[in-house]
Amino acid sequence: MLAEAGIGVVAQVGTSAELLDAVAGNRPDIAIVDIRMPPSWTDEGLTVADEIHRRFPHVGVLLLSQYVEAEYALKLLHSDEARTGYLLKERVLDITDLVSALERIAAGETVVDPALVSQLLERSKEKNPLDGLTAREREVLSLMAEGFTDRGIATRLYLTQNTVETHTRHIMAKLDLPATRADNRRVHAVLAYLRQT
Repeated sequence: MLAEAGIGVVAQVGTSAELLDAVAGNRPDIAIVDIRMPPSWTDEGLTVADEIHRRFPHVGVLLLSQYVEAEYALKLLHSDEARTGYLLKERVLDITDLVSALERIAAGETVVDPALVSQLLERSKEKNPLDGLTAREREVLSLMAEGFTDRGIATRLYLTQNTVETHTRHIMAKLDLPATRADNRRVHAVLAYLRQT
């Protein structure tokens, strides 16, 4: 398909090691990489894409995936790497879409599959459990995440320990963390905080 569209293909490989060797030897404009590669078929493609960007910054990378994998795509998007793209494999069946993505990546752009954009927009509409916290409660929770006790938080924020305990109770209530003997609410509150930051 690529050759018929007038795009030169300098190598086809099956492993990340072979891919790195091919990029080093051929210095292509773009490497098209499957996110799932041998031997584990998990995220080797993402790992090798990072390596290509690090070792060969002039080479663009187009990652392909069978499914929308938001976690991997977000890693890619948060990397601030130019000349990068993420498309679903079904999108490459339309040679026009594939060639357009390759041209944009070659021009220094970042290309993201529309299905991924839709999924990320849906995620952003989901309510963040921390939205209901006051600024002071967020400060208390942040210090809790750093490992401070109520006494340590009180000292750090120049508050009384009773005030910190009140903030902590409010945090637990707003995050809807029930008091049970089997669960540590502080740990669950910190985990909620870390997931959203």
